[in-house]
Amino acid sequence: MRELNYQLKQLCRRNRDGSYRTQADRERQLTLIANQLRALGYRKMNAQSLKPKHVEALVKHWQEGNLSVGAIKNRLTVIRWWAQKVNRQNVVARSNDHYDIPDRQFVTNVSKAQTVTAPDLEKVRDQHVRMSLELQQAFGLRREEAMKFQPSFADRGDHIALKESCTKGGKSRVIPLRNEAQREVLNRAGLLAGRGSLIPSSRNYRQQLRIYERHTANAGLSKMYGLRHAYAQQRYRELTGWLAPAAGGPTVKVLTHEQKTIDRQARLTISQELGHEREQITSVYLGR
Repeated sequence: MRELNYQLKQLCRRNRDGSYRTQADRERQLTLIANQLRALGYRKMNAQSLKPKHVEALVKHWQEGNLSVGAIKNRLTVIRWWAQKVNRQNVVARSNDHYDIPDRQFVTNVSKAQTVTAPDLEKVRDQHVRMSLELQQAFGLRREEAMKFQPSFADRGDHIALKESCTKGGKSRVIPLRNEAQREVLNRAGLLAGRGSLIPSSRNYRQQLRIYERHTANAGLSKMYGLRHAYAQQRYRELTGWLAPAAGGPTVKVLTHEQKTIDRQARLTISQELGHEREQITSVYLGR
């Protein structure tokens, strides 16, 4: 038996949480997950070697295979159980929003957009965390992208470029610089980071992540993924001329043929700027 499969079975045998059916389902799911990780190229894993890249790869694989939202959430629950049992809880994001997994009802047309104001930012004591939040808001970046952001590399004048090593799925992308507010944020990020990133040289990513989570929580800020929702909705209005359905605008059903063409092109653009490959995922941010 392969090492990871064997160790996960042993983990299940040592931890009899839940009913017999729950235990059986968990073991079956973990066997499937171990097989999929091997098929994805991770052939030398053991139970202790679970990392964020493994979770990201699995979620992407499930999404591309059109697995239902409910099934993906169930599998993530099992992975969180695994991570907890081997004391690697931080490997898996606490919120499914981090993986762009929508609610089970895919389109709710209820906005999850959030903004951070100047008074909000003043409550965040760590200057690097403050700057990461501003970048999330200005460019729709994911948390990890904003923390690993290197202004000296990214600033290309009329757009920013994100490195493959800093993005979900390892795919580089560009985001347009559209206004003076973005330029001002980018300039200040450059002054703070110098030739480095928004992670101080004295810390690694995991240390900075803990600091980010602690300082945002202390400031009363939560669900900062809503900053990406706000960015998407703002871009939608710029590109179409009307509000997104989730922000109170018209649903796709009532749009004219010409408007539907504009809507689809806007969604494709926003999907690319947010680092997605599927136009359908924009419904999470914009509604439908």
